Amino acid sequence: MGKIILYHGSPNKVVVPQFGFGEGKHDYGKGFYLTENIELAKEWAVCRPDEMNGWVHKYELETDDLRILDFQEHNILSWLAELMKHRDASDSRRYKVLSKKFIDEYGIDTSEYDVIKGWRANASYFYIAKEFVRDNIDIEILEELLSLGGLGIQYCIKSELAYSKLTEVDDGLISVDYSEFNEKYNERDIIARKKMRELVDSDANKVTNVFSTLFER
Repeated sequence: MGKIILYHGSPNKVVVPQFGFGEGKHDYGKGFYLTENIELAKEWAVCRPDEMNGWVHKYELETDDLRILDFQEHNILSWLAELMKHRDASDSRRYKVLSKKFIDEYGIDTSEYDVIKGWRANASYFYIAKEFVRDNIDIEILEELLSLGGLGIQYCIKSELAYSKLTEVDDGLISVDYSEFNEKYNERDIIARKKMRELVDSDANKVTNVFSTLFER
């Protein structure tokens, strides 16, 4: 795989990736999040409602010798289990009991990996997770739902080794206009939600093979 180019969207002009830092309630837990798609990075740089311009930082990641977990190569339920480790899709007693069983059954031990690669669970994707645990979405349409969003794949730098192989490109800093790219971010989210709702409400969603039935097998 060798070197790959990745982008990090941020409201900050100066960013210093540090091992052990980051928000534990993000999709894959603590880590430094990037994408291969520069346009998505621009949107992510200004996705907050503070009307401040943002920045895209360009990085090179040397992937040789890194252990990379790619959720696209695994069952979609494994990705949902990873989300459930770090983010609560519901605060109900039922969810707390069933989510633990779900993680035990479908979760992947990510502790041995240097980098995690997978879908970014912004508002649209997290909507899917919430509806799924409420038994409103059939497992058979989960993957199609994720493909509708066009919301991108992200990389999460997890290990000290991976951080040591991540280098910012000196002349790669790009200023991002808030009004242009925040509008694009919101438009993408609105379109994704509309497409997802249409599929959830369609006959393709049988609502028979759902979250709670996974534990009846």
